[in-house]
This record gives sequence, C-alpha cells and structure tokens, in this order.
Amino acid sequence: MTFRPSGSSMVPLIRSRQQVVVVPVDPSKVEVGDIVLARVSGTVYLHLVSSVDHARKRVQISNNRGRVNGWTSHARVFGICVAVDGVTRPGAADKARATE
Repeated sequence: MTFRPSGSSMVPLIRSRQQVVVVPVDPSKVEVGDIVLARVSGTVYLHLVSSVDHARKRVQISNNRGRVNGWTSHARVFGICVAVDGVTRPGAADKARATE
C-alpha cells in the first residue's frame, strides 16, 4: 500500500505528504525504531515502535516527538513502512509477512 500521510508527528523521519510504502508485517519481528501502521485505542497511526513486549505479544507505539500513544497487541499491527519517498528503510522488508 502506498499513501501520503499528513501531519508533523513523525518529522524528520516522515514529513507531511511524503509518499510511504507499507507492507503487511510479521508483528513478532518488529523492533524498537520500526515505523508501523497500527491501531491503538481505536485510532490508526503510522508511528514508531518505542517498546516491545514479546511475552505478552504487544508493542508500544509513539510518535517521533516523545508522545506515547500506548500499547497494542500484535493483532493490531497491520504493516511496516519499508520506504519513504522512494528511500528504503533498512531491514524493514525482512520483517514483512510472507504471502502465499
């Protein structure tokens, strides 16, 4: 999926209206610093993973300005950002969910 999110909460990693590419992710592979598309408390964010709790199968989502959105389950982590304006995010593609 390719789209252009708006807002300034992820600057300088993603600026408003830059084109991003998000692919389905294997949530068990996400790490702190990954940019994921996830639902937290009913709102969908394209934000950073700021903490990981593998034992409870959840991740903490935050913007790039220090605001923590909260914890969410692996089931609500929909995708990982693999590119911003054509620039590949290192290691992100390795976390994509295998498609059959």
